Amino acid sequence: MALVSASLGWMLDSMDIMLYAMVLAHLIRDLGMSMATAGLMGSLTLFSSAAGGVIFGLIADRFGRVKALMGSILIYSVFTGACGLSQNIMQLAVFRVLLGLGMGGEWATGAALVAETWPSEHRGKALGIMQSSWAVGYALAAAITALVLPRWGWRGVFFVGVLPALLTFWIRRHVAEPEIWIKSVEAKKHLVSRAGLSEIFRRPFLKSTLVTTLMNAGTMFAWWGLFTWIPAYLGLPAEQGGMGLSVVKTSTWIIVMQAGMWLGYVSFGFICDRVGRKKTYIIYLFAAAALVIVYSSVRQNAALLLLGPLVAFFGTGYFSGFGTITAEIFPTRIRASAQGFTYNIGRGLSALAPFTIGALAKGHGLALAFYLTAGFFLFSAFTAFALPETKGKSLD
Repeated sequence: MALVSASLGWMLDSMDIMLYAMVLAHLIRDLGMSMATAGLMGSLTLFSSAAGGVIFGLIADRFGRVKALMGSILIYSVFTGACGLSQNIMQLAVFRVLLGLGMGGEWATGAALVAETWPSEHRGKALGIMQSSWAVGYALAAAITALVLPRWGWRGVFFVGVLPALLTFWIRRHVAEPEIWIKSVEAKKHLVSRAGLSEIFRRPFLKSTLVTTLMNAGTMFAWWGLFTWIPAYLGLPAEQGGMGLSVVKTSTWIIVMQAGMWLGYVSFGFICDRVGRKKTYIIYLFAAAALVIVYSSVRQNAALLLLGPLVAFFGTGYFSGFGTITAEIFPTRIRASAQGFTYNIGRGLSALAPFTIGALAKGHGLALAFYLTAGFFLFSAFTAFALPETKGKSLD
């Protein structure tokens, strides 16, 4: 039940957040946004998600993983629907910022919930399965766009995004707090001082906090810079630096790409449980950098269709390792707080990615701008060499 609830929450989080990417070309046209402004809108969401991740991580450690999970899902659902009511760029920006708070909170609470429920020998697989639901949500966003956009426009697409709020009723009835968290809360009552977020900035955790935050910032910059703009890259006309595909064809290609993304997430979990978290993580990042360079260099539709799943496989699969690594580095009393901080501050630092890629694309085209994301994949790969290997570690 813990794995199902966290996976559904992450899947619907992905669906809601990626609806923006799927309708981005239409928002640029209807609201009169420049590509730089469209990218800035994505950056604002990522900035607020960083705050949401830290806040909900603290809530999860204090009040429980399940309560925090439900709260985050409600927030991102309500404000995704509200995006469909936007009459101008400013209103859309406000709703995207509020949506980001819930988006950031879902991962930290869901990852802690799964990590504390599953044993070490299967933890990587479980978190890989949870992470893989992001690909399902992205594909679902593409399918919704193909069905809804031609009939009811981009507003109707956003209105569909309110439906995940219904998931909270199921979670409340069927998902219990992890036993390890309950015991940790009981143990805290007997301590003179209560552990807080500041503990991750002291020894022995300071180095791991800095390494995982910087590493995640690099991968997040690469991911959001690339995958926020790929739907627009496929759908924009050639004179604007795109491939000129129709709405239905763009959605179809994105769905095909998500098949590779899903396999990347799941395979990472099985491989890292067998050969180690650190080694698998680094291999995926090096492969991602190489494939992005190739993807950005070709202009044939068939080549892009074939390369898309490979780019998604290696360009996202490593995220399955981040939850496993951080869960095994930090103790239960600060686990959700530490995961919320390292994941979402990394996301916050990467928030300039959509804006930066959009600004570069204005003068040089999206294909050339994507080269920058390959550079950030390489940065994170080299940063990951400073990680400890945590394969086989039991949680306290």
